[in-house]
Amino acid sequence: MKARVTVTLKTGILDPQGKAIEGALKSLGVEGVASVRQGKVFDIELAVADKAKAEAALKDAADKLLANTVIENYRVEIV
Repeated sequence: MKARVTVTLKTGILDPQGKAIEGALKSLGVEGVASVRQGKVFDIELAVADKAKAEAALKDAADKLLANTVIENYRVEIV
């Protein structure tokens, strides 16, 4: 089973990397960029057939390792 965990900064948390990317895009002439927020994506393959067990395992992994839940949100998707 394949899954994706997407981790992003919570609203209101300063994102200096996103600001740097925003500035770089504008300097490259990319028009219409209002703001950029960056994050992380983890594509994970699981040797589990049960979707509920897979989601539970991934949420546990995100809580313990993949995301800093004080400043980041995460989303788990089975793909």
